[in-house]
Amino acid sequence: MTATTGRAGRREWIGLAVLLLPTLVLTMDMGVLFFAVPYISTTLAPSGTQQLWIMDMYSFVLAGLLITMGALGDRIGRRRLLMIGAAGFAGASLLAAWSHDAGQLIAARAALGAAGATVMPSTLALIRTMFHDPKQRQIALGAWGGILTAGATLGPVAGGLLLEHYWWGSAFLLAVPVMALVLLTAPVLLPEYRSAARAGRFDLLGAALSLAAVLPLVYGVKTVSVEGWSPLPVVAVATGLLLAGAFVRRQRTAANPLIDLGLFRIRTFSGAISVNTVAMFAMMGFTLFTSQYLQLVKGMSPLTASLWSLVPSVGIGAAVGISSALAGKVRPAVLMGGGFLVGSVGFAMMTRVGAHSPLPLVLTAAGVLAAGTVGTMTMTAEMVVSAAPVEQAGAASATSETAVELGSSLGIALLGAAGAAVYRHRLDGALPAGLDGEAATAAQDTLGGAVTVAAQLPGRLGTDLLETARTAFTDGLHVAAVVGLVATLGAAVLAYRLMRHLPAAAPAPAPAPEAVAA
Repeated sequence: MTATTGRAGRREWIGLAVLLLPTLVLTMDMGVLFFAVPYISTTLAPSGTQQLWIMDMYSFVLAGLLITMGALGDRIGRRRLLMIGAAGFAGASLLAAWSHDAGQLIAARAALGAAGATVMPSTLALIRTMFHDPKQRQIALGAWGGILTAGATLGPVAGGLLLEHYWWGSAFLLAVPVMALVLLTAPVLLPEYRSAARAGRFDLLGAALSLAAVLPLVYGVKTVSVEGWSPLPVVAVATGLLLAGAFVRRQRTAANPLIDLGLFRIRTFSGAISVNTVAMFAMMGFTLFTSQYLQLVKGMSPLTASLWSLVPSVGIGAAVGISSALAGKVRPAVLMGGGFLVGSVGFAMMTRVGAHSPLPLVLTAAGVLAAGTVGTMTMTAEMVVSAAPVEQAGAASATSETAVELGSSLGIALLGAAGAAVYRHRLDGALPAGLDGEAATAAQDTLGGAVTVAAQLPGRLGTDLLETARTAFTDGLHVAAVVGLVATLGAAVLAYRLMRHLPAAAPAPAPAPEAVAA
């Protein structure tokens, strides 16, 4: 039947809960793996390179296939693609859980990334299909954004709790019952939607170029964040940029492009994606420092640190609720600019954190930082799906999520590189007397290396090394916080300039006559 406007009823709200479940599982997946890595290393004995691929393969494939899968869902049906992805994710989770060697686990992680790329854009696009009323859609997308944050927060906690009692493969089994529930309920609660306007031949060359462009870009940026600057990641980034140019050219000339580049001429769409990328750059880039601070400076176990990291989620929940409540009364430019200003206050507070700072200061700063940026990101999600024509909602959502992946990777890489450079500079010539050779190199490389070395040193020597290294780390944290502060202040100005044309409450869009829904 033809898609209609109007207010959503009970079926749509229950359907939203169905969409939030796989979204939660997908965002938990990476955090769950953090705790499993030591157990995997003991059982499967992967090489150093294989261990990196176990961690990164999921995000590489996910980012590379998002645009392709978003466009595919617009063509074959968003509910159908969601169900295909749910089945694939459950199957790949089972393969990962019972992998017998590192190669099999890497292959399973690649399959998880491919399946995840079908699920993520489908959830956002279906929300666009189900909720036509602007206020209801804002609430639904606020819940979707809150689930993203909850998944990232709960993932490490769930992983730690599972591995307290079960084998490492149990970390991958969380998804199986959830995806089974999606498969059972989706045909009853979710509408089908496909675009008759995008029913031409699928752009296979464009899909290949999309994957070929994003993979080396994400690989290069992530490698820099871990290993520093070297020729290979630089070549990877350059290759990715060249292929991205080829992808853009293909989308301009193809008869049936994966995404209509004319969307970027819509100020709301391009502005929302730009602002969202900056938000992820700042927030995810600094999350790395917060987790290391709790574990390596405060000396917490990973599980204890993950439990304390739940505290800032209170502020995040409040920010999402406030943003949703004010969305119909305050112009988006003011709300988004204000959100980034709140985030900048969090970064400013982080510049006051030292090696011996009280825990409430750290958690409050992290909460303020995350509340401002996450509250803004829930609004950008609504803008992306509302600005794009309904028949292109899948491709538009996937484009936004690809930008999020790149922003996250850039934040981790660049802020991480800045902090690491300051750490090494501060330790150069400042190591305790009597520490040299491999031990000195390991201590100067990372704070984790310094903590390991200090545990093997006698008495005062180990204590002095820990004090020096932790102070150097917080100096690097301050530099990263200043970068984040500048980024969020710039994003506040950018958001205001790009979104000031939008009223407090946009009218509901007219239905697309060529939309085919069931």
